[in-house]
Amino acid sequence: MSESSETAGKDVKKTGRTASKEVRRRQLIDATIESISKYGISGTTMTTVTSFAGMSIGIVNFHFKNKQTLFEETLRFLAEEHRDQWRRSVRNAALTPEAKLLAIVDAHYHPSICNRKKLAVWFGFYGEAGYRAAYRAIMSEIDEERWNVSTVLCREIVAEGGYDGIDPEHVAETLEGLYDGFCLNILIYPGEFSREDAKARIRDYLHTVFPQHVAPAPVPGKGG
Repeated sequence: MSESSETAGKDVKKTGRTASKEVRRRQLIDATIESISKYGISGTTMTTVTSFAGMSIGIVNFHFKNKQTLFEETLRFLAEEHRDQWRRSVRNAALTPEAKLLAIVDAHYHPSICNRKKLAVWFGFYGEAGYRAAYRAIMSEIDEERWNVSTVLCREIVAEGGYDGIDPEHVAETLEGLYDGFCLNILIYPGEFSREDAKARIRDYLHTVFPQHVAPAPVPGKGG
């Protein structure tokens, strides 16, 4: 069982029976993440989930009417967790537009968001034809919100820096592609590509676009 599931179990003791339903739902979602990361989408069943969760099939059916619902709620949980991570920084009024943009980058590669188990789930949904429609339905609004926020921040930087010929929407679109591509590198080549590598390369890209506002990533071993 994952660390978050163990934490959820402790919360039951703290909050009593009134919280048990939400806590058990979270435990089942954590168990689904564990199962998909180990067995993939097609290999994950209610039995593998209950095995990781330490619960009966009846409890799963009480909280989720079927496997489709459980999978969709798991994806929704990951999407909202990710969104909440970057929203917290962007809503800090003290940050400059470029600092907020870099905060969105950092949020993508936060250890609680970008780890092998959760990346395996994300790419499991990407690659499973039967779940692509559900993926688009759940993710479209959240992805669009992030893209819109990034576009507005890029627009503010362009206006402040007088960056002629820079299209804020194109920058935001490029960032979205880099996020996904580097996450795939982290999943496929964990010994060769890290979260820090991803953040550094995206920062270098932003430096080439907004040189007055974003410094290049520090060279390892040379400080900065």
